[in-house]
Amino acid sequence: MKFRLIEDQRDTFKVRAMCDVLGVSPAGYYAWRSRPESHRKAVNRALVAEIRRVHAAHRGRYGAPRVHATLRAEGHTASRSRVERLMRHHGIRPRMRRQFRVRTTDSHHDLPIAPNLLEQTFVATRPNQVWLADISVPQQAA
Repeated sequence: MKFRLIEDQRDTFKVRAMCDVLGVSPAGYYAWRSRPESHRKAVNRALVAEIRRVHAAHRGRYGAPRVHATLRAEGHTASRSRVERLMRHHGIRPRMRRQFRVRTTDSHHDLPIAPNLLEQTFVATRPNQVWLADISVPQQAA
């Protein structure tokens, strides 16, 4: 991680100064630069390319489980947790479908609205004059 930072900033700062600040030796940095890429890193890079391909082929909707299943069907050998980790590390996230919202009231209509005959006066002077109902959900006894 420190060596990567030095590599990225070597046009801006001197390598020796950055090595002193980060507490690493310049020889270690140059050895890191000349070292070939590890087999695991090369395989991960190829796997990330395949993950991106599958993810894009399904319009970004597939998450790690589906991407893993697709890769397995194509013959790639990688565990689901590895696919998950690589997707998370490279910022590959599924686009979530918008959640269904129940809409019970349509306030934007041109239909006539029933008049408010009670006008919040719930007291009746004689029987069968005012009818009321309670639509709240009853509480269950514990």
